[in-house]
This record gives sequence, C-alpha cells and structure tokens, in this order.
Amino acid sequence: MITRLCVSGYRSLRDIRLPLARLTVVTGANGSGKSSLYRALRLLADVAQGRVVQSLAGEGGIQSTLWAGPEVFAASVKRGEHPVEGLGERKNPVALKLGFLGEDYGYAIDLGLPPPIPRSMFSLDPEIKAEAVWTGEILGRSNAFALRNGPGVRVRNESGAWEQAFTTLASFDSMMTHCADPRGAVELLVLRERMKDWRFYDHLRTDRDAPARRPQIGTYTPVLASDGSDLAAAVQTIREIGDDRGLDAAIADAFAGAAIEVSAAHGQFELEMRQHGLLRSLKTAELSDGTLRYLLLVAAMMSPRPPALMILNEPETSLHPDLLAPLARLIAQGAERSQILVVSHAQPLVRALAEVGAQEIVLEKSLGETVADIDGPVRWEWPAR
Repeated sequence: MITRLCVSGYRSLRDIRLPLARLTVVTGANGSGKSSLYRALRLLADVAQGRVVQSLAGEGGIQSTLWAGPEVFAASVKRGEHPVEGLGERKNPVALKLGFLGEDYGYAIDLGLPPPIPRSMFSLDPEIKAEAVWTGEILGRSNAFALRNGPGVRVRNESGAWEQAFTTLASFDSMMTHCADPRGAVELLVLRERMKDWRFYDHLRTDRDAPARRPQIGTYTPVLASDGSDLAAAVQTIREIGDDRGLDAAIADAFAGAAIEVSAAHGQFELEMRQHGLLRSLKTAELSDGTLRYLLLVAAMMSPRPPALMILNEPETSLHPDLLAPLARLIAQGAERSQILVVSHAQPLVRALAEVGAQEIVLEKSLGETVADIDGPVRWEWPAR
C-alpha cells in the first residue's frame, strides 16, 4: 500500500505531500488541483512503462507543466500586504519531482531541463536528473537500494555493497526500466511490476458510439479496458472465475430487481440487463449513460485480478444521485482487495465514502498553489542531483 504521495513543481502542485489510506477520496472545488494530482499519479505510472518523457511531451512539454509561480513567497505576500512577485533569480534548478512511499519501498524521480544542445531539435525534451529506491520512512544513504544521478546508476548487491549498474544511461530512460534485474536489483524489478499494475479509470465511455454498447469478440478479460470496450467479456469472466454472487449483489444493490447476463453469438459477446417490470432484456445500446457507467464501474471494481492500486477519477459522472451510495459501498468492497484513490468533487459521493471509512483529503488554492487540509507535516526527502 502507498502511504505517502509527494509532488513538487508540477502545475499548481508546488510542493504537496499527502498521506494515503487504504481508501482515500480527494476532493475540492473546481480548479483546486484535483486533476493535476491525478495526472501526477499517471506520470508516476508512466515511469514504469518507460514513457514518462513522452507523456510530458503530450502535455505540451515540461515547460508547460512546471509550477508557474515564484520559487518562494515573501511573508508579506502571504499576509496579503503585497502582490505576488519573484524574489530575485532562482536559487534552485528547475525541477519536476514525483515520489511515493509504500509499506516496503519508496521511489522518487527528479526531472529537469536539459543543458543547451547545439543544432538539436530535441533540446526541449525533459531529462531524468535523479532517481532513488529505498526502504524505510525517509530516503537516506544507509537505506537506499538504487540511486541514479545523471547517466550513472548504482545498486546494492546481495552483500550490501554498491555496484555500478550503468554509467551511460540515456537522459530519457529510467533506471526502473533499464536496471531492474532479478539477480542484482530485485527491488527495482518488484517495484516496477507493481507500478505497471496500477489501474486508472477516467475515460469509461458511455456515449452513443461507445464500444461497450456494441457486441465484441469475447476472450477471458480479468481486467476491464480503460475505456470499457470489453465490458461483456469482463462480466462473463467475473461470472466464471470471479465473485459471481458478489456481482449479482452489486447490481441488485443499485437496481432493485435487476440482473445482468451475457449472450454470445458467433463468438461475439453482448451484455443484457433484465429490469423489474419489463418483458424483455435491454441491450447495452438501450441503457442510459448512468446505468451503463455503473455497470462499467462494477466490472472494474470486481476484477478477478485486483491491482495493488486503483485510481478512479470522477466516477460519479452521469450517475443519478440515488446510485452514489451503492457506488460508495461498491468502492469500499473493492478496497478490501486493492488500495483505492477516488478523485471527486461530488459531495454526496464524498460523504457516502466517508460513511464507509474513507479518508478524506480536501484540496484548496492559496496564491495559485494547491494545498491540502491534513493533520501535520508529512516527512519526505528528495534524491540529490
């Protein structure tokens, strides 16, 4: 389980450090930084996939994603006595930092601007300046397993001595993808595979042309696709190798007297829903956006292959208010098998999640910076460049 999430220099997240529970809901007003926090988590996951640099490029490049405010705020600015102004030249290098602490390992990455490269069209690409993997509460010299500074990577061997794993690692390659070795850097390997298993749901399509509304070729699908395109196959997989009774209970909790089933013709699966009072089942093409979204969330939460971490971004979209309490119960049940982080601005869902034991974190804006209403500071150390 991730116990701390830390982000520095990313959009409005100038320096935010959050404690996470088994089930956490992050909320706040529009523009408070919820989406930035979600994107920061996606960037962390992209490190394990080897595409963090490409993802930053997709956001407009590192220059577009960096904190746009001053490096520090004058005390008079915080008191509202003077307007926001920079305090002279920047003392620290430009940096976008991401990190988390788990129950066994911690990981952090520091990305920055490259030095001027004459005659190169890639001179705006971000560089990975430093990385670290450690055990224990705070990164230190004695508890680090792997350290990356520039192109050099060192890892501890079985006897605890440092070994040079790389001397010329490219600035766009992470040690997570290039130095993980079951013989010499098993901690990197374990952490990388765990991060690759993080699951994000924020684009479950329910529009008229959504793939979930059409018959699809069915294969075993223990993990619902991020857009929900393989809904019928995912539901049938739960039926055959997952919690069949739990699936029926989740549907009944939200839609009294209703049930779902999967039909198959020529290898193509299609989901149908029987509702109380109707003479025939409704196909997914006939379901409302809210009903279809709830079915997609059920399939995601009841995966026979639960991830270490699941992140749901505004799962309440299109749902009727009556479905928010059943959704909260569904998420709470999912949190028994996976750590879950929910990002939402729907207060009825936030309250319903709090009633089932979720930790609530409220984000706010102060002088353009995202701050969190939490109890006390969160200890953290970034790796040195």
